[in-house]
Amino acid sequence: MACTKDINEIIFDYNMLYNSDLIEALFAAVSENLRGIDKIGIAFSGGIDSTLLAIICKNMNINTTLLTVGFPESNDIEFSRTIARKIGMTHKILEIDKDQFSIFSRKIRNEMTCRNLSHIENCIAFSYVAQLARDNQLNVILTANGFDELFCGYNKFRLIFNQGYDTINKTIESRILNEFELITEIKQVVEKYDVSIIQPFLSKGFISIAMKFPIYNKIVSDDDLLRKHIIRKIALSLELPPEVIIRRKKALQYGSLIHKNYKGLD
Repeated sequence: MACTKDINEIIFDYNMLYNSDLIEALFAAVSENLRGIDKIGIAFSGGIDSTLLAIICKNMNINTTLLTVGFPESNDIEFSRTIARKIGMTHKILEIDKDQFSIFSRKIRNEMTCRNLSHIENCIAFSYVAQLARDNQLNVILTANGFDELFCGYNKFRLIFNQGYDTINKTIESRILNEFELITEIKQVVEKYDVSIIQPFLSKGFISIAMKFPIYNKIVSDDDLLRKHIIRKIALSLELPPEVIIRRKKALQYGSLIHKNYKGLD
C-alpha cells in the first residue's frame, strides 16, 4: 500500500481488515494492567500508537495526562501539541535544554552496561519522560511499545517482506525479545524518579492474540510504507485524527531529535 493514498482509499482498503476481537484485546490489556491505578501519564508523540493508547484510556475514563519530550524545534513537540488539542486531552511538554543535554545524556549512558545506540537513546528519552511525569505528580507511565514489533511497524519488515512469512514471524519474535531487553534497561534508569513504566501491549495475553493475526493484516508488500494496517483500521473506527492514521513511523529518539543531538557528542 503506497503512502500516497488519501484517507478515503485507506478506509476502503481497511474494510476487509477489521476485527472486533483485537479491539477487545486492546481495551482488556489496558484494563488488566491498571488495576488499582487511577491516574496515569502516557509517553506521547502524537503518532498512531501513542494516540490510540490515549484514546483507549480516554474512552475508559482513566485520568490521563499526555507527556511529550523533545528539543524545541522537534517534530514531536509541534505534532503532539496539535493532536492533543484535537483529541481534547491534558498535555504536558518538556522541552530539552540543549546546554544541559550533553551532561544529562552522558550520565544516563554511564549508568548503563548496554552499548546499543538505540537502547541508550531510548533510555535518555524515557528519563526525560519520567522527569516530566514526576514534575506533574504522576508515578505511572503507560507506553504503546509492542505495536511496531507485533504488527510489522518497522521499515525492516518491508525490507524482508519477499523472504516470506516465516522470516517475518521470526523477525517479530526477535524484535519482541529485543523490546523486553530495552524495557528492563529503561526501568533501571528511571527508577530514581519513583515512576513505574507499564507496556500493556507487551503482556503475554496480548502478544498471544496479536500473533494470531495473519501477516497480510499487518504488511502487504515490500513497498508498503505505512504498515500496521489492522491497527490503522482500528484507529479509524475510534475516530483518531486522519493525519495520525496516515502518519509514517518515526521512532521516539528521532521525532524528539534526541538521536540527532546525541550522535554529535564525543
